Amino acid sequence: MPNIAARCLTVGRSANMVRAVHAPNHPGQKPASFTPDSRQAWVRLLLALMMGSIGGVGMWAVVVVIPVVQAEFVATRGAVSLAFTLMMFGFGLGGVIAGKITDKFGIVRAMAISIAFLGVANTLAGLSTQLWQFVAAYFLIGLGTSATFAPLMAEASHWFERYRGLAVTIVASGNYVAGTIWPPLVNAGMETIGWRYTHVGIALACVVLMSSLLLVLRAQMGDDKVRNHANAPPPRVDLKLSTNTLTVLLSIASISCCVAMAMPQVHIVAYCGDLGYGVARGAEMLSLMMACGILSRIGSGYLADKIGGIRTLLLGSLAQGFALAFYLFFDSLTSLYLISAMFGLFQGGIVPSYAIIVREAMPASEAATRVGIVIFASVFGMSFGGWVSGIIFDASGSYAAAFANGVAWNALNVGIVLTLLIRSRMNATRAGAGFAT
Repeated sequence: MPNIAARCLTVGRSANMVRAVHAPNHPGQKPASFTPDSRQAWVRLLLALMMGSIGGVGMWAVVVVIPVVQAEFVATRGAVSLAFTLMMFGFGLGGVIAGKITDKFGIVRAMAISIAFLGVANTLAGLSTQLWQFVAAYFLIGLGTSATFAPLMAEASHWFERYRGLAVTIVASGNYVAGTIWPPLVNAGMETIGWRYTHVGIALACVVLMSSLLLVLRAQMGDDKVRNHANAPPPRVDLKLSTNTLTVLLSIASISCCVAMAMPQVHIVAYCGDLGYGVARGAEMLSLMMACGILSRIGSGYLADKIGGIRTLLLGSLAQGFALAFYLFFDSLTSLYLISAMFGLFQGGIVPSYAIIVREAMPASEAATRVGIVIFASVFGMSFGGWVSGIIFDASGSYAAAFANGVAWNALNVGIVLTLLIRSRMNATRAGAGFAT
C-alpha cells in the first residue's frame, strides 16, 4: 500500500508539472522560459531590425545635407565632413557605453536612452546657427544611434543558436535599411521645408516610432534576462593567438576596410554634385548602394553559418576592393549607378563578419566586450575615412586620389584577413578548455 500511494503521488506531481508547462500564464505568474530560434525569437528580431532602420537615420542624413550645409556656413568640404567624423566617433564610443548598459540593465533601457538622445540631438542640429554647433549635435546623434547596432547585434545573438550568424547580420542590416529609405526622404524634406525643419521632423519620427516599437519589444521580452555564458559552446576556431592579439588584428583590419568603405558612402552625393549630376542623383545612388548592401549583409550571415566568418570576411573584402577600383575609371551617370549597386552588393557583409569571427574564435564570456571594441574600430575607420577623403578632395580638387587611397587601405585589410585564414587552416581544430586567453 505505501508503494501504491507513493506511485500515485508521483503521477499526480507529474500531471501537475505537465499542466503547469502547457497552461497559459496568469497575472502574477512568470512567463514560460524563452526558447532560442523560436517564433518569439523571430518576432524580437523583426522589432530589432525595425528600430535599427529608424534609429540609423543620422548616419545617412548628414551625407545628404553636406553640400547644403557647406554652402550655408561657407565652409570647406573637409570642415563639414567633420560632422560625419564626430557622429561616427560618437557611434563607436556610444556602442561601448550602450553595451555595458545592456549587460547590466538590459537592452530595453539602453534603447530608451538612445531614443532620448536621438530626439534631442536631431532637434539641436536643426536649431544650429554655427557649423561647430551642427558638428557637436551630430556627435550626440552618434551616441544615440549606437544602441541600434552593436548592442542589438549582441542581444540578438542570445536569441538564436542554429541561425545565429543570420540573426546577427539581419540586425546589422538595420543601418542599411536606414540608408535605403532615409536619403530620398531627407532630400525631399530638404527641398521642401529645408534641412533645419527636416532634422526636427527626424527627431519626432525617431521618438514616436522607436518608442512604440520598444514598448512592443519590452512586452515580448517580459522578465527574460541576458543568457548565462557558463554553458555556452567553446570557440570553434583556434588561431593560436591570444584574445588580445586577435582583437588588435581584427581592429586594424576593421579600420582599414572601413576607411575604404567610407569613400563612396560618405561622398557619393557630393561627388555627383561636383560632376554636375545633382545631389538628388547622388542620394538615389546611396539608397541603391544600401539596398544592395541589405541583400549581401543577410546573405553573408547565411554564408558564414556554412563556411565560417573568416572566409566570409575575405570574400567580402576582395569584392569590395574590386568594386572600389571601378570608381577610378568610370564616372558616367549610368556607370556610377551600376558601380554603386555593385559596391553595396559586395561590401554589405563585411562588418557583421567581425562579430561572427569573435563568437567563433573567443570565449563567449568575452564576446560582447570584444565585439564592441572591434565595432568601435570599424566606426573609427568610417569616421577617419569620411574625413580624410574630404581633406584629399580639398587638396587635389577631385576624388580620384581619395578613391585610390581607399583601394590601398582595402589591400591592407585583405592581407590581415588572409593571414588569419592561413592560421585557421594550419590550426584546424575545435578549441576547448585549453583555448589561449
